[in-house]
Amino acid sequence: MGSDRKRNDDQYKDQIMLSIHSDEHYMKQALLEANKAFEEGEIPVGAIMICQNRIIARAHNQVEKLNDVTAHAEMLAITAAQNYLGSKYLDECTLYVTLEPCIMCAGALFWSQIKKVIIGARDEMRGFSRAGAPVLHPKTEVSFGLMENDAEILIRNFFKKMRGNNN
Repeated sequence: MGSDRKRNDDQYKDQIMLSIHSDEHYMKQALLEANKAFEEGEIPVGAIMICQNRIIARAHNQVEKLNDVTAHAEMLAITAAQNYLGSKYLDECTLYVTLEPCIMCAGALFWSQIKKVIIGARDEMRGFSRAGAPVLHPKTEVSFGLMENDAEILIRNFFKKMRGNNN
């Protein structure tokens, strides 16, 4: 009986460890960053950079705060990750971002040779996929739609708030 319980406890610990390193966990962290942006009056985009199952950078949009049109969550996360690693290449890293990156951010991701980008919601107006041609590095894996609804609701609520329309 005792060994069965220990085996179940070990399985439970394994499940906890797996969930901590899940795509959903990391996207939730990116959504927390996006909420910070929302609270600061910035377009609510959050980004988390992962390397070897470790968060090495967190960022959210700070365009208004820094008065800098390049202060997108992705750009800030890229810079922080490169500084942390001491390398301009992020070829062993994964970026979790709540909204599809714009062309500028996609260009920076291209040059960083990032391994993988996991995106919450598509940006039909300004997302890099509107370009038609491949924008990211050919080796970069891309995934869309993780926690898409959560990201879309946050963006919609932000623009409703900005317009003064709380309906």
